[in-house]
Amino acid sequence: MGTVQVRAQNIQVGNILWIQENDELPCDLVLLGTSDPQGVCYIETAALDGETDLKTRIIPPVCMGIDYELLHKIKGVIECPGPDRDIRRFDANLRLFPPFLDNDLCPLTIKNTILQSCYLRNTEWACGVAVYTGNETKLGMCRGIPKPKLTAVDAVIDKLTGAIFVFQIVVVIVLGIAGNVWKDTEARRQWYVHYPMEGPWFELLVIPLRFELLCSIMIPISIKVSLDLVKSLYAKFIDWDYKMIDQETGTPSHAANTAISEDLGQVEYILTDKTGTLTENKMIFRRCCINGIFYGSESGDALKDVELVDAVSSGSADVVRFLTVMAICNTVIPMKSKTGDILYKAQSQDEDALVRAAAQLHLVFFNKNANILEITFHASTIQYEVLETLEFTSDRKKMSVIVKDCQNGRIHLFSKGADEAILPDAYSGQKTRVFVEAVEQYTQLGLRTLCLACRELNEDEYREWSFLFKEASSNLVDREWRIAEVCQMLEHDLEILGVTAIEDRLQDGVPETIETLRKAGINFWMLTGDKQNTAIQIALSCNFISPDPKGQLLSIDGKTEAEVHRSLERVLLTMRITTTEPKDVAFVIDGWALEIALKYYRNAFTELAILTRTAICCRVTPSQKAQLVELLKSCEYRTLAIGDGGNDVRMIQQADIGVGISGREGLQAARAADYSIGKFRFLKRLILVHGRYSYNRTAFLSQYSFYKSLLLCFIQIFFSFISGVSGTSLFNSFSLMAYNVFYTSIPVLVSVLDKDLSEETVMQHPQILFYCQAGRLLNPSTFAGWFGRSLFHAIVVFVISINAYAYEKSEMEEVSMVALSGCIWLQAFVVTWETNSFTILQHIAIWGNLAAFYIINLILSALPSSGMHTIMFRLCRQPSYWTTVFLMVAAGMGPILALKYFRYTYRPSKINILQQAERMGGPILSIASIEPQPRSLEKDVSSLSITQPKNRNPVYEPLLSDSPNTRRSLGSGKPFDLFQSQSRLSPSYSSNCKDN
Repeated sequence: MGTVQVRAQNIQVGNILWIQENDELPCDLVLLGTSDPQGVCYIETAALDGETDLKTRIIPPVCMGIDYELLHKIKGVIECPGPDRDIRRFDANLRLFPPFLDNDLCPLTIKNTILQSCYLRNTEWACGVAVYTGNETKLGMCRGIPKPKLTAVDAVIDKLTGAIFVFQIVVVIVLGIAGNVWKDTEARRQWYVHYPMEGPWFELLVIPLRFELLCSIMIPISIKVSLDLVKSLYAKFIDWDYKMIDQETGTPSHAANTAISEDLGQVEYILTDKTGTLTENKMIFRRCCINGIFYGSESGDALKDVELVDAVSSGSADVVRFLTVMAICNTVIPMKSKTGDILYKAQSQDEDALVRAAAQLHLVFFNKNANILEITFHASTIQYEVLETLEFTSDRKKMSVIVKDCQNGRIHLFSKGADEAILPDAYSGQKTRVFVEAVEQYTQLGLRTLCLACRELNEDEYREWSFLFKEASSNLVDREWRIAEVCQMLEHDLEILGVTAIEDRLQDGVPETIETLRKAGINFWMLTGDKQNTAIQIALSCNFISPDPKGQLLSIDGKTEAEVHRSLERVLLTMRITTTEPKDVAFVIDGWALEIALKYYRNAFTELAILTRTAICCRVTPSQKAQLVELLKSCEYRTLAIGDGGNDVRMIQQADIGVGISGREGLQAARAADYSIGKFRFLKRLILVHGRYSYNRTAFLSQYSFYKSLLLCFIQIFFSFISGVSGTSLFNSFSLMAYNVFYTSIPVLVSVLDKDLSEETVMQHPQILFYCQAGRLLNPSTFAGWFGRSLFHAIVVFVISINAYAYEKSEMEEVSMVALSGCIWLQAFVVTWETNSFTILQHIAIWGNLAAFYIINLILSALPSSGMHTIMFRLCRQPSYWTTVFLMVAAGMGPILALKYFRYTYRPSKINILQQAERMGGPILSIASIEPQPRSLEKDVSSLSITQPKNRNPVYEPLLSDSPNTRRSLGSGKPFDLFQSQSRLSPSYSSNCKDN
């Protein structure tokens, strides 16, 4: 048999490929043979879906027994659908031509395929036929250009840029008209102006175009470059944060998206998964109920329950059957280590916990050889042949295996799944009440429950069903639905064996993290596929909801539209009433009711989402998680979604900010997210520290960029009034270029190191995040302050420069340099005054940049061809130059310092008070819980009557109030309570200017 090495780009559909161990798959192929006699191979799919555990793939049954030497001669047809992006499904059929098999149709599934970018592991070789290649592979179809995420700061900057552009056009038009009028009236009378009496028709456009060039710097082109640079540094700060490294696994935090760091400081809703996100996803078998007998209730550990151990030792039939279902009704692969120990490779942590628990109770699943499963019990080996596997789906909520006992030939159906999927299928006459009580008891303890069942099948029944199952498995249209329908034909009249209870512990620091972020005004929604009672217990454990009487949990349920509508109206009425009461109200809803609510009562559900701070959504699908994110985004809230598994990817990608946890479920969520962290508790630092600092720094940098450009532009405009409105530039071309590139860019870039408050203070007082959420540092009001500052400074610089020119009778080049020097000095002091914490780098950047300004201009003054020959030398020798610069700085900064002093002394913000406390070193008392005001809709909703205005975030009244008592206590040197005032804030609180 001859083989030829080919490049991946030359592979065509229908080619038979041989893959060696550890090779990466270049295309999607259907397995035809492997080096394993049973036709099994192992693959690693981490590059595809992030899952780190090895998965098995098997060759189709029709290929069993074919000599691999003849594989290159095999002929047949594969019927498959067109290329799609679903990496978990492959519905196709294989038909081999004689002499291999006489047109027997064999269904193919994803279990018979290896997808592109997977790696072949623990298998010497495998071969298969290419079905999708190039960009038509499932991975290739999943590739695409991700939608860029626009941050709230970017949106504000874009609006401000548009406003400045309109202002620029108005200025150009007004000055252009004024220039033409002056030219036609006054200019021709002046002996030193030589305008021709008549000119071409386009001469009217010359002066407006000059002013367009002069005003072109009004919009700083460098702002996008500067923002991209500092945002990259923000991302690096997250990567370098040693306090966000998971010491248990050594996993650091990582920022995959460098463009949205400031949005972390404006998060209003966090939507979180439960299993593996709030919990450790380390499943531990705790309790069980077998045939009505509860084990582990006293000790809390069924594996150490003497009664259960004795029942296993005595060979109790009920217990043995229960353990058998635990051991073999799964997709676990047992593997022997070099030391002889049995290692289990499981795709589900629940299955891994059940198999290990059965092994600890002496029923050990130790070998899987193709379709033969081997277990040992009391030194005897039992073999089962797997006839069919009815896989778990989110719709069926259960899985089953059909096995044949190799000793007596009996056929059994073993099933496990959720109680609502298993208990209704119990045979008539069996009392299931005790199992229902067991499920309720275990879920009240926050344990995850599964029901186990079995049924014996006769040969004829199985043979008839197998024909239907094979026919459904061969269908190319709606295969999954048809298979589920056929499975239901067999999964009935089950004998319920018992209930398992698995503990999934909360991660360390989860309750504290949620409590802190709730104080920061962030709302939490839990979206889980788990049972309602289990989710509620976890929510209580991690401070999601408060127990009675402080908290109140409302339930939305129902299976029909009418039932859901009544339940929703009842909850809405209660929410409207309790919004005026200091009570923590939340609601819980299951996936079925949620589907009806989103489809038929979306407006009412939207109002409910705004009125509540906490929601628990149970039994939800990945698509429903994404719908809930979209619902909150439609209300213009900033959302953050966090999860750890593949079922969270859609939610993570839909949210404004996606955070993935690198957990036991693999890296699929982490790779699809904007940020990845090792544990949920790091979310607190990610938001309060990195998010808040990023927002503060970006707000300053963006407004300062406009300020420095407007400052120079206003000076040019003022100069036009003494230059005949001719559009002549006061500054030379080099100064205009170097102004943005050298003179003013470096000091502001070092603002990425600025911290208005220490990290400890920020973590201790999370309420100050409200300033970021409400956009208090970057809005039209604060921008108007910077706009006015630039106008005032331009007037100061221009007036003093021109007066110095008239007094000294200097050349215009010297006046230009005096004005430019005034701008540079003023900006150095502006940056210094706006900086809260200084480092060596910041001092070097501010004052070193000022020194560099003189060095550069002195060098240029020494060059005869520079156009600035000897100018700087003359100015620096004149005392009047330094006096003029001093007057500019004093006149420009004096009113600003006075205003700052007044606000810091008589109207300090809470941030100012915390800054003063830090400088004085006085202790700050911890704050009590603060209840937010309810939210309401911002947009008009036709079917709702909502009267209260929508607040972008809960208003923390004590936080935003200004208490004279608080200010007086600062100077006493005694501990003071920062948030002791209870005064109300007017609705216009967000119109104030910059607070710090």
